Amino acid sequence: MMHLINSKALILLPALMLGLANDVIPESHKFHLMASDQLLYEQPSILRGRSDVVTVTPWLAPVVWEGTFDPRLLDSVYRLENITVTATVFAVGKYVMFLKSFLETAERHFFVGFKVHIYVFTDRADEVPRVRMAAGRQVTREERKRGDARRSVPPPKPTLTVRSVAGSERWQEISARRMELIQSLLEELPPAPRGYVFCLDVDSRFHGRWGSESLGALVAVTHPGYYRDPRSRFPYERRPASRAYLAPGQGDFYYCGGAFGGLLQEVHQLAKTCRHNFEADTQDGIEAAWQEESHLNRYMWINKPTKVLSPEYLWQDFKPQTPEVHIIRFSGVVKNYAEIRPNA
Repeated sequence: MMHLINSKALILLPALMLGLANDVIPESHKFHLMASDQLLYEQPSILRGRSDVVTVTPWLAPVVWEGTFDPRLLDSVYRLENITVTATVFAVGKYVMFLKSFLETAERHFFVGFKVHIYVFTDRADEVPRVRMAAGRQVTREERKRGDARRSVPPPKPTLTVRSVAGSERWQEISARRMELIQSLLEELPPAPRGYVFCLDVDSRFHGRWGSESLGALVAVTHPGYYRDPRSRFPYERRPASRAYLAPGQGDFYYCGGAFGGLLQEVHQLAKTCRHNFEADTQDGIEAAWQEESHLNRYMWINKPTKVLSPEYLWQDFKPQTPEVHIIRFSGVVKNYAEIRPNA
C-alpha cells in the first residue's frame, strides 16, 4: 500500500487542543522551528519578495529559490536541532571519473558546518580518489563479501564511506538498483529523529550553497529541462500497465531522479515503494520510461513533497542560465554518454 500520510499528523490536532486546554503545548518544539533570541537578522516582509516565480505549491509546500530565505537564520535554527545529514552517491563503472569533482565541491558548498556523512557506492573502490577533507573528516571502505558480510577499515566515525557494489552491463540496471541500495542502507542506520538524507547524482558538481534551506520531511527537485513546460510535455510513464503510470492530466511538476531527499524514514518509505513497484514491473516484463525517476514521479504525485527545490538545485551545465535562476547551486556536467554508459 502506498505511503499516503504521516501518522504523526493525525495526533497533532488533539495534542494541540489538549495543550491549549491546559495553557501548555506539550513538547511543542517538535512542531515548530526554534531560533536563538540573540540572533539579529533583516526584518522579513510579507509584502516584498520574489514576484517572478512561484514560491509555494497548491498544497502549501515552499518552493525554494534564491531570495526566499535567510541562510543565517536557518543555519542558526537547525544547529540548535543538532541534525545529521547523510548523502548517497553512485559511482559505478566509468562514472567514478566524476567522483573527485563531486566530493571536492561538496566540501565547499554542501551543508558546510553541519554533520555530513557521504556514502559512495562503486564497483571500483580502488579508483576512489583521495580528496582533501575538512578537519575531522576521514575516509573508510566497506567491501561486501559472501552475502551481507562486510570488512571495514578504520578509522572510526567516518564522514565518507565507500561501499563496494556489483557493476552491470546495462546502465538502466545500475539506475534501477539505486532504490534497493538506498533502502538497504537506511535500514542499517540507527534511528535518528533529526536525521536527513539526500540522494544525489555523481556526474554533477556544486557551484553554490546547498544547506539547511533544503531540509524537509520529503524533498523533491524540479527538473531543469521541464520546469517551464505544461504537464502534457513531461516524460511521465504513460503506459497503464506500469506501476509508474501517470494518466494525462495528472502530475504536478516533473521531478529529478538525480536529487531528492528528506527525513530518513520518509526517504526509506520512498525507496522501498519505488523498489517494490520497479521489481513488480520487471516481473511483468515492463521497464518504466525513465527507470527509478518515473517511479519517483509517481510516488511524489501521491505523496506530495513537503518542500520543493527550484532548478537551482540541479541545473545542467549545457543549459544557458535563465533570468529566474539567480544562482546555480548544483549542476550536471557535460558528458559523452557513449563513453561512460556500458550499453549507450
